[in-house]
Amino acid sequence: MLEQEKFSKNIWEPACGAGHIARVLEEHGYNVKATDLVWRGYGEKDSYDFVANQNKFDGDIVTNPPYKIALDFVKASLEAVPAGNKVAMFLKLLFLEGKARKKFFEENPPRTVYVSSSRLNCAKNGDFVSYPYNSAVAYAWFVWEKGYKGPTEIKWIN
Repeated sequence: MLEQEKFSKNIWEPACGAGHIARVLEEHGYNVKATDLVWRGYGEKDSYDFVANQNKFDGDIVTNPPYKIALDFVKASLEAVPAGNKVAMFLKLLFLEGKARKKFFEENPPRTVYVSSSRLNCAKNGDFVSYPYNSAVAYAWFVWEKGYKGPTEIKWIN
């Protein structure tokens, strides 16, 4: 996705876990603020409940949120960034489904959805030993630009 999408120099990764996304962003020259509700060995050590707080951040937000509260994460992220800034979420493609999300998408269309053309192996908390096979799930990067109201563009990556 980073080959296709440019972000602000400053990025907040509010569900950083063990730093899998944050490290890649840093390797690409971004200044990353890494937080999480539970410290897993990376980022700021103090627990930070991103969804429960009224956040403001002068940059972009890029993360892989907990799927159970993904919509809440997207809403909190769009509230946190200034107009014109981006929110990128790595989510299951089925995030497109659902009546509540349909209404949300109508009011807040993603600018671009980058669908992975190959199945990606993802593991809860990066634990590929306990969760070794997850390749039956389709994933995508959903990218919002705060204030954008046009049609969503679908692109394929990898």
